[in-house]
Amino acid sequence: MNKYTINDITRASGGFAMLAVDQREAMRMMFAAAGAPAPVADSVLTDFKVNAAKTLSPYASAILVDQQFCYRQVVEQNAIAKSCAMIVAADEFIPGNGIPVDSVVIDRKINPLQIKQDGGKALKLLVLWRSDEDAQQRLDMVKEFNEMCHSHGLVSIIEPVVRPPRRGDKFDREQAIIDAAKELGDSGADLYKVEMPLYGKGPQQELLSASQRLNDHINMPWVILSSGVDEKLFPRAVRVAMTAGASGFLAGRAVWASVVGLPDNELMLRDVLRTEITTTWRYRRRNDG
Repeated sequence: MNKYTINDITRASGGFAMLAVDQREAMRMMFAAAGAPAPVADSVLTDFKVNAAKTLSPYASAILVDQQFCYRQVVEQNAIAKSCAMIVAADEFIPGNGIPVDSVVIDRKINPLQIKQDGGKALKLLVLWRSDEDAQQRLDMVKEFNEMCHSHGLVSIIEPVVRPPRRGDKFDREQAIIDAAKELGDSGADLYKVEMPLYGKGPQQELLSASQRLNDHINMPWVILSSGVDEKLFPRAVRVAMTAGASGFLAGRAVWASVVGLPDNELMLRDVLRTEITTTWRYRRRNDG
């Protein structure tokens, strides 16, 4: 059996410059907020994701897609550049308490064998981390996910995202990110996708120290995600994180959020977002030396 490794989702230099378009109901809410006709149709999300894949995948080492809105379409339309690997989200988002993602489970509809036959090289699992929820349940879910990936020769990517405790206790986001890394940073996955400390804001030395604390607890290659980080700050965040030990980025909103809802988003993706991802990649490549 052919077994993929993290080298199959990196640039030739060994770094990760990856694009995420696997957002689901959160993306629908973004289109609604941008003035798209309500209710926002599934086709609006699918068209945007496919256009993003066609336009931006030549500049990325890998692209993360979701099964609900675009996996089948990008495969059928050959939307992903041959130089870019496909990652498929293997998480099912469960809404609740007024938010689109209140809890997460492994998507039982995922067919790893079919994904591999379609050219997929990795799967991704979102893991919501709350201090008052059972750590062993999280670890068990990640273990099952890793086994599913590795038994089919696919790369395992986990994405711990911290949330306030359900019982309303005080929430220290920065400490929670570290605590999640302590718990899951040696969980047997191949790649750890992590939230940027301090949302990428503040003095560079403060960001560097926070990123180094993360690096101390993650015993696998790690990349930063862009959610919550201002698009203008994201290239610097990538540079700082890589100085601390990160291997690149897997970015979504910092790359494409500015064109959601604009007319002719295919044109805007080409002219605006191509600049965003190549600028961020230059920061990453500069750090390679």
